[in-house]
Order: sequence, then structure tokens, then C-alpha cells
Amino acid sequence: MISDKIILLALEEDLGLGDITSDTIFPPAAQAKAVIRAKEDLVLCGLPVARQVFELVDPSVTFTPLKQEGDNVQKGEEVLALSGPVLSILKAERTALNFMQRMSGIASASRAYAQVGAKYGVMIVDTRKTQPGMRRLDKYAVRIGGARNHRMTLADSVMIKDNHIAAAGSITKAVAKIKAAIGHTPKVEVEAETPEQVQEAVNAGADIIMFDNMTPAQVAQCKKLVNGRAIIEVSGGITLENLEAYCQAGPDVISSGALTHSVPAKDLSLKIVQYIC
Repeated sequence: MISDKIILLALEEDLGLGDITSDTIFPPAAQAKAVIRAKEDLVLCGLPVARQVFELVDPSVTFTPLKQEGDNVQKGEEVLALSGPVLSILKAERTALNFMQRMSGIASASRAYAQVGAKYGVMIVDTRKTQPGMRRLDKYAVRIGGARNHRMTLADSVMIKDNHIAAAGSITKAVAKIKAAIGHTPKVEVEAETPEQVQEAVNAGADIIMFDNMTPAQVAQCKKLVNGRAIIEVSGGITLENLEAYCQAGPDVISSGALTHSVPAKDLSLKIVQYIC
């Protein structure tokens, strides 16, 4: 799922030259049992990454999931049991929790958005507004929550945005250059901010038109201009509070950066439940 490099970097940030507190209190042979509990309701995500964290710190730590990835977990429920050297458990604790808390936050938000979209047959997708270095994990968490992924990288698909249009001279010119260069198989998406741009994108032969920063009423108006000739994506300013209004306007896809760029982490904690000298 993830390169060991990002986990090793996270461990290096936390451990540095060691754990002065735990190394002073506990002998190397001391053993412990611990659990990770949810401190609020959440959609669980990040167990495979947490497993990698503990394995990199100490492969002898026993890692026993008590819930499955994507489960709806209630406040107070245990999600994971651990046993092994107390020093290893404590050294891996914060790094494992940091990954799980962020990923569970994204999965929880994605589940909430996807459930609203499903009522209207609208696909909910993420954006590239992810934590630097964490894109694969952020987008994995979106999928665990039940939403879908937009582009992973700039090479994945064609998306003609405002700066492309400005530099090319028009939507028509930008689409023409793309279609002349890449052939007939890739879909071409165009970002449009006004009804005039929507009409131009349709006339230019765009396969997908992103209605950017429009109100639900404007989305409904511009949908009539498209009239089934392109996939309609809506983006810009989408929140859980206004999501239903945008779904009711009738797009095919809604993309929201809020799934990853500003979602709050969910609260999980690790507790030692048995110490064995």
C-alpha cells in the first residue's frame, strides 16, 4: 500500500535518537498488552499502515485487528489489540495513531458525502488537494469511505483548467490542440465558470465539463446547455451542508477537496492494559 520511506520518515520525526522517557523507565525485556480504542464515532481506516509501523519498529509485536477496514465504529469500541515489548509498542504508538486518525477522518467524511450522493445517483470524488507525500493514503481512505478518486497525478487524464485556457487563447483552441496530439481514446475534461464557457466546451467536443464555483441554480441552468452531450462534474465550494442542493441540480459527478484538504482527524488512543515485567 505504501512505501516504507514515508513511515520511516514519520518514525524518524518522532523517535529521533530514542525515547528518553520509556527507555529510562522500562527494561528491554518488559512485555505489555495494549489496545487502540475509538474516542468518537468513526469509519475505521489505516489498519494496514499501522501494521507496517509496528512491523518496522519491531516485527515481534503481535498485531490483532478487532475491527475491519471500513467498519463503522462507535465511541469506546476497541479496534486493535497489541502485545510485545512495551518499549516497541510505545515507540510506534504516536506514528501509528497519526496515520490512523487522519485516514479515519478522511474515510468518515467520504462515507458521509457518498451516502448523500447515492440518494441522487451522483458520484462523489476527491481532488488532488491532498497532504504532500500522503496522496496514495489520502485517496485510499476516500475509497474506504465509499467515495471515488479523481486524478492521482497530472498524467492520469486531460483536464483543461483556467490557466490552460488563458494561455491557449480559448477553450476551443485548447481542446483542439489536445485532440490533435493525444488521439481519440482519452477523455477530455474542461473547466467552465460561466454559461458561455459551458457552451464553448460543448461545441469544442469536451467529454467532461466541470462546472466550477457555480451555485446549484447555475448548475441546473448550465446542465440544459449540455443536454446530455458531456458528463457534468461540479466542483468548488462543496461542503456537506450544501451537498444535497448540488446533488438535486442533477450533475453526474461532484468533486470536493474538502474530503482531504481540511477534514478533521478522528480521535483514537492506545492504552496499555497489562504490563508484564
